[in-house]
Amino acid sequence: MSAEARPDTADHSGLHKFCSAVFYAGSSFLITVVNKTVLTSFRFPSYLCLGIGQMITTVVVLYVAKKSKTVQFQDFDKSIPFKIFPLPLLYVGNHVTGLASTKKLSLPMFTVLRKFTILMTMILEVYVLRKTFPKRLVYSVVAIVFGAMVAASSDLAFDVEAYTFILLNDAFTATNSVYMKKKLGTEGLGKYGVLFYNSMIIVIPTLLASAFTGDLHKAVTFEDWVQATFIVCFLMSCVMGFVLMYSIVLCSYYNSALTTAVVGAIKNVAVAYIGIFVGGDYLFSWTNFIGLSICMSGGLVYSYFTFKSKALGDNSERTRELKIRITEESTERVCPS
Repeated sequence: MSAEARPDTADHSGLHKFCSAVFYAGSSFLITVVNKTVLTSFRFPSYLCLGIGQMITTVVVLYVAKKSKTVQFQDFDKSIPFKIFPLPLLYVGNHVTGLASTKKLSLPMFTVLRKFTILMTMILEVYVLRKTFPKRLVYSVVAIVFGAMVAASSDLAFDVEAYTFILLNDAFTATNSVYMKKKLGTEGLGKYGVLFYNSMIIVIPTLLASAFTGDLHKAVTFEDWVQATFIVCFLMSCVMGFVLMYSIVLCSYYNSALTTAVVGAIKNVAVAYIGIFVGGDYLFSWTNFIGLSICMSGGLVYSYFTFKSKALGDNSERTRELKIRITEESTERVCPS
């Protein structure tokens, strides 16, 4: 079987898949901690303006990279908005609701309720990408959701607005992941083009919205702009916003939307338990802690079955390919040209 006949395997090696997944997990972990520091520890008043800073950073970095010929992507034309739609709307929705929920929820509860992204992603992949999943994966998802519900039922810092934001964020994240995978595979925009035009198309409307709501004024008049520590954390958040979006695109490109959600679940194991001691806004209760543990255990089991089945599939594919090669070589010996 020739390399040309199987381009996906050549382009998406196991090393690429693994490294992109680890890159996404690390980026997601770091930006959660940095955003939590900016929005909670420093009490920065506008998560919307923090998101705008991340969008502007993405546009500037990719524009400079394109001009210096470090990266390449399609030049803007009137077909771009139609090609990329609805990703910009999903992108800003994911961005804003994610930052809002980060500000309003403790890190452990944030990561627990983010588990619903996995269930939503699975449902969307079934209906949008026409995928099917084995029962063991479905059962592990049920365990994840059950643990999240147990933890949430005893959340001593329950906030209706915060829970609304995090569940909206789950929906935006799942939809964004599925449609990003679809666009990367069919529209020919490329990884960098998706990132650049996502941010460029939506940054001006978001900036106008922040000015209209008064968020921009709150951000500009924030008193901690004179503190070097806050400025460093704010700039780190802006840079990590770009890095996170790039890592999501990269992981979705080399893997599947569901694998990206699984990697996020693995990352959340570390974030949730560290968040008990970092951030200062977690209120301990045994029911909540047990729910956290059930949720994280379900995430690990889910991840184990997913990557185990993927490894078995890769081995099976290599075995079939080897058999085909042996058959072809035997045929050539019996019937030489």
